[in-house]
Amino acid sequence: MAKVSSEALGSEPIGKLLIKQALPASIGILVMSLNVLIDSIFVGNWIGSIAFASINVVLPVSFFIGSLGMAIGVGGSSIISRALGAENKEKALQTFGNQISLGFVFMISLVVLGLIFADDIIPKFGGKGDIFEPAKIYYTIILYGVPILGFAMMGNTVIRAEGKPKFAMIAMIIPTVSNLIMDYVFINLMDMGMSGAAWATTGSYLACFLYVFWFFNSKNSELKISFRHFKLQKEIVSEIASLGGVTLARQAVVSVTYLLMNNILYNIGQEGLVAVYAIIGRMLMFALFPVFGVTQGFLPIAGYNYGAHQYQRVRETINTAIMYAAVVATVVFIGLMIFPAEITSLFISDSTNLAPKELALNQYVLSHTAEPMRWVFAATPIIALQLIGAAYFQAAGKAIPALLLTLSRQGFFFIPLVLILPQFYGELGVWISFPIADVLATIVTGYFLNREIRTKLLNSDQIT
Repeated sequence: MAKVSSEALGSEPIGKLLIKQALPASIGILVMSLNVLIDSIFVGNWIGSIAFASINVVLPVSFFIGSLGMAIGVGGSSIISRALGAENKEKALQTFGNQISLGFVFMISLVVLGLIFADDIIPKFGGKGDIFEPAKIYYTIILYGVPILGFAMMGNTVIRAEGKPKFAMIAMIIPTVSNLIMDYVFINLMDMGMSGAAWATTGSYLACFLYVFWFFNSKNSELKISFRHFKLQKEIVSEIASLGGVTLARQAVVSVTYLLMNNILYNIGQEGLVAVYAIIGRMLMFALFPVFGVTQGFLPIAGYNYGAHQYQRVRETINTAIMYAAVVATVVFIGLMIFPAEITSLFISDSTNLAPKELALNQYVLSHTAEPMRWVFAATPIIALQLIGAAYFQAAGKAIPALLLTLSRQGFFFIPLVLILPQFYGELGVWISFPIADVLATIVTGYFLNREIRTKLLNSDQIT
């Protein structure tokens, strides 16, 4: 694999560069999404719908703790991209060292608290009734591996900030392949049930971490830190916190969304609707992988060129990224509108050998998921503007607008809607909250992005 310099982010043609950055990111996200998707299919078919719903309960808790690593990674990576663009390598090294120190302190602390309060946390996230016991088994084992995942996710964003998308892609592929192999061995061959699914996932986190650790100790990385870089610097920590807080807030809102959805749907339709949302939640992760890939590819290019004061290239990057993401989002939308029933059937066993309760639950989920899936993805073609717009402010180091725009869809619009609309429209009110929130968030983001381009990027082509 040829060595790539971060300087290419400021010199290659934007269209070619975005494809070069976005394609590996998309493949990596696709493979990781397939990991979640196939893992869910294995669990749903080999263990059952209750187990599938149990994983959906645990997901937001482990997701939030693991996302702390991603938040520290994204916040620091924005600094690293701009520092490399400004040819300030010492700041890039100091930032990377501070990321590692922060990650160790915070992730270990949260895991300890998560284990202590497990019996209180699981029911609050919808782990009630028949779901509680399998959810607790999965939760306890997964939590042991979450700090490892957090460091791997943090390292992955730094690899991308260096302009090494192919290595970042491999880091995302490794846990997927290892998880699927271990799923087959632990669940199907060894019949370990929920504990097998959990140990397979935890083992895959370790495989990813080992690869990331190797990368930064190899000649492929430009960031060779020493012990002095681990000492926390107030200015750097503050900037990591403000920018990483955007990602962490987004993931926190995702976790709150899962909490609300699992509880609201349990109250409306008990385990059945929780399982329906589990399938739709997996598709929200999987189906939009190319859009998220474009967004990930966009970040280092925009950050590097903003740091280098090449504002015309930043404008071009924004326009190209929105165009690419909108095209792939539309293709995804068409597929989901046409094949929702076929997608649902992949997750649920149609075997008649199941216990009567499990068979009845499976039949309910199979017949009840297509219409909600169409509602949830109804506004997919327009989300590119919202995602790229929010990502621009993060890449540019503008923490407050990045935070507000990132939170707009789920925090400012979706959560209030999903609390209000079901009071009037029942279950339908839950599902229509998704496209309404998408439309409102896109309008707000479009306004602020357009104002930023006119006031900053059109009038600042000179170095300021």
